[in-house]
Amino acid sequence: MNSDFPRIITLLRKERGISQKNAAAALGISQALLSHYEKGIRECGLDFLVKTADYYNVSCDYLLGRSPEPAGKTISYEDIPEHDPNVKDKIAAGGVMASFNKKLVINAATVLFSLVQKTGSSTIIKEVSNFLMLAIYKMFRVVYSSNAKNDQHFFTVPEVIAQGSSTAAMAVCEANAMAAAKGAALNGGDIAKESDETVITANSLAEEYSGSASSLLNVIKNSEARIQLIANSDK
Repeated sequence: MNSDFPRIITLLRKERGISQKNAAAALGISQALLSHYEKGIRECGLDFLVKTADYYNVSCDYLLGRSPEPAGKTISYEDIPEHDPNVKDKIAAGGVMASFNKKLVINAATVLFSLVQKTGSSTIIKEVSNFLMLAIYKMFRVVYSSNAKNDQHFFTVPEVIAQGSSTAAMAVCEANAMAAAKGAALNGGDIAKESDETVITANSLAEEYSGSASSLLNVIKNSEARIQLIANSDK
């Protein structure tokens, strides 16, 4: 079994507020064995995998981390909602990936901003917004620099310091937003307000945001795959 399975079955049980004892009884195994499965100490068989998928009403692909969605759906270009249904991208030859990723990012950002507003924190709203604007700025400068004919006087900040300084500015935004999220008010800012609205699960995202949730879940999965590649490269 892979490393995702223990994490996901533990997450599903806790999200549903089911005790380990009750979950084990429903799945027909001992609590000790379920504990071993959840800790990744032992691997389960195919029968238990299927039984667990049925019990939590999710797909086996989701339990194994192969799909970021509980239903195990594989997202396609047509599945991602148009940000503006009146505007259709004209996909040029070789531009399918750009159009797909554009829809993915826009829809994920739309869900993110909705969740940010629910925190009730103007600090988090400001810092998340600034972080994303800086990320766009950084990548715009990369694209701008791809053609030597583009004059760097377009920008007021010299190219030699722009990338490093914008990365530092993003780190400050992230730190301020995290502080507010964790209940620490910095420099006169406010903090996030805990409520039922800010409890997030894969199912709650799917129910509230329909097709847009798929974009966010896939952004999370793709990003964590990249992070794990970097982490594993040092081993």
